[in-house]
Amino acid sequence: MARSADLRPRPPYNPAIQSVLEALDHDPNRYEVNKVRKVSACRTRPLEDALLADKSVRVEQVSIPGPRGTLTASIVRPTADSTVKRPRPCIFYIHGGALISCNRFAGLDTSAVWARDFDAITISVDYGLAPEHTGEQLVEDCYAGLLWTEQCLDQLDIDPSRLILYGTSAGGGLAAATALMARDRGGPKLAGLFLECPMLDDRSETVSARQYVSGPFYNSTMNRFAWSCLLGERVGTHDVSQYEAPARAADLEGLPPTFIDCASAEPFRDEIVIFASRLWAAGVCAELHVWPGGPHGYDRIAPDAPMSKQAREARLAWLRRVFTGTI
Repeated sequence: MARSADLRPRPPYNPAIQSVLEALDHDPNRYEVNKVRKVSACRTRPLEDALLADKSVRVEQVSIPGPRGTLTASIVRPTADSTVKRPRPCIFYIHGGALISCNRFAGLDTSAVWARDFDAITISVDYGLAPEHTGEQLVEDCYAGLLWTEQCLDQLDIDPSRLILYGTSAGGGLAAATALMARDRGGPKLAGLFLECPMLDDRSETVSARQYVSGPFYNSTMNRFAWSCLLGERVGTHDVSQYEAPARAADLEGLPPTFIDCASAEPFRDEIVIFASRLWAAGVCAELHVWPGGPHGYDRIAPDAPMSKQAREARLAWLRRVFTGTI
């Protein structure tokens, strides 16, 4: 895959994570799905094991109906007072992985924090990955999981007024697409939409996409490869729907209150800022954070860096406001 040089000048990386980024430097000339999946599995498996061993939560596996067969989901509940039936807030979580890798446990370790801080239930579903699954198949899986959650609110002890849709990276793009689908189909009513560094636009035409063509972590070369796995030759053409790439949506009116964040030194920066501006233009209550000097996934790369801690605090503060009805 041909690449051009990075557009300069560009925002520098934060000094707190520069050394970590250099140690993690990997910028292959070509990407392969199986290699990406192996690297992702090595990175996320310890976090999955830690969640399953965490005594503060109970993790249950369920099978739910999907558009092409059975889907597997995990439900994470707080262990404390787990026998007490009361409506609890719920986060329907969609994992990242560039549309091509990871499973429902990627990033799900944060569900233990949500259980502790908010007494929240988290539901995460395995959606079909590209390139084996393409087009709108991924979002249809996510929407099926959200529909199942709505149908089982009483059974799962979920408060219907405190259901949040949350996605990270590629999962953030899928969360935005799922929210659009719920709006358009008269689906589940959402209290909030949380887009953590979301992957929204297949076109890679922004300044930030051209500034980070290469680099020590996720860059726009990898991003174009990931989108091509989902869309094939349709990448960047007019033949892409809003349910495949949410930045293509003509109208964002009617979406729930939205939190959206990114870092300044990543390829998604500008498409995220544009999407936030369009949310405001559509009358949506939206909160945007752009964390200076971070690459994509900065809070996982350097969790102890000050900006990573501040980002986590801002995320939890927004969730708290939604769950308490003060947003």
